[in-house]
Amino acid sequence: MASKKLGRDAILATFFDDGAYTTLFADGPAAAAFGSANGQPVYAVCQNGAALSAKDLEKTVRVLELAAKTGNPIVTFYDSVGAKLDEGLAVLSANATLSAAVAQLSGVVPQVAVVVGVCGASAALAAANADVCIMAEEAELFFTPPFTSAAKGDKLANAGSAEFAAKAGVAALVAKDAAEAALMAAHVVGLLPSNNLSSPSVFAFEAPVTAFPAKRDPAAALAALADKDSLLPLYEGFGKKAVTALGTLNGNAVGFVAAGDLLCRSCVSKIARFVRLCDAFSVPLVTVVDTDGFVPSSTEDAAGGIREAARLAATYGDATTARVAVVSGKAVGPVYAALASADLVVALAGCTIAPVEPKAAVSVLYKDELDASDNIEAAAKAKAAQYAAEVCSAEAAVEAGVADFVASPAGVRGAVLSALDMLATKRASRMPKKHGNMSL
Repeated sequence: MASKKLGRDAILATFFDDGAYTTLFADGPAAAAFGSANGQPVYAVCQNGAALSAKDLEKTVRVLELAAKTGNPIVTFYDSVGAKLDEGLAVLSANATLSAAVAQLSGVVPQVAVVVGVCGASAALAAANADVCIMAEEAELFFTPPFTSAAKGDKLANAGSAEFAAKAGVAALVAKDAAEAALMAAHVVGLLPSNNLSSPSVFAFEAPVTAFPAKRDPAAALAALADKDSLLPLYEGFGKKAVTALGTLNGNAVGFVAAGDLLCRSCVSKIARFVRLCDAFSVPLVTVVDTDGFVPSSTEDAAGGIREAARLAATYGDATTARVAVVSGKAVGPVYAALASADLVVALAGCTIAPVEPKAAVSVLYKDELDASDNIEAAAKAKAAQYAAEVCSAEAAVEAGVADFVASPAGVRGAVLSALDMLATKRASRMPKKHGNMSL
């Protein structure tokens, strides 16, 4: 259990600008308030650690309904020992209603969950279904209490902790305490639009001081594109071969993705989740692609690798927000189809865009020639280099229509800004349907 925690009033005062807010209700384990956080009008629900009654849950649903009507985000601070069991089925029904309300509001206004104390069972469902889940280090998030699981022989280190939730891909951000978690929530709320019909906020900015890296470095690549000190990485504890971050570019809120090395199913799931968030609120997406592809493993496939990769490709393909892809290194085969599905593609000089690896391509296309050479390995290497330069280069990609711009490392930020300027008035509509049925 966490030690002494920040009080409910102190959490709300930390979250809202200048500590000023209007109380909607405060009688009971859950309080609600309305105010401004990081300049954004927002609702907040804050629990005080006690058990929740059906009435408390119904009040929370009421705030969700207000958020929908007024088009403002909602932030919920979770800290409760659970439901009041003496209320029986009434609290069960109220929890089901709350879960449904959270789901129905998804994609309408941003929902941020901030776990500052205990968050278990049905509350964990609601928190994990938020657009962004933030946890304080001493908070707890679980379906089954870790001590109950351990008693049955299923004991895992740090189960239920913020670190555990981050590694599982549930907690997008981990804060050292409740106060920092509240400030993180205000930051996230400020970066996202107030609802799915409004535009993202615009901020003062400074140009980045770092150059685009010559070698593969996803974090450094994003730092060279985004405004100075604007990046807020999400899900750092999960899928570590990929970087997803909210930030700004020329003061405009943008979602950034960078893929590196081999992408496992966790990396792919992480990217898809982030793309859905950005697309739901029309936050433009900039994706930097330089990867050796998906993990080539039957074990990975059996664990769901193909399903997750299909989900990623469908998520990008279905997105209607402005999408810019920067191919800074390798984008070969399925990776190009999954990650570079964009409105405009910037190809850096020296990159490789190909249906298969050049070495594999020449082994098929020039098999007889290679077999006849005195040194097959050296001949294959030379032929692959020639094939990459002539067929898989940035210039060849533009000529073939799989890229739109060729840029140097020094000019890539300018190329991305130009692409986003062109897409600022993008209009897109989907075919009439209830919803898609991509692999989940």
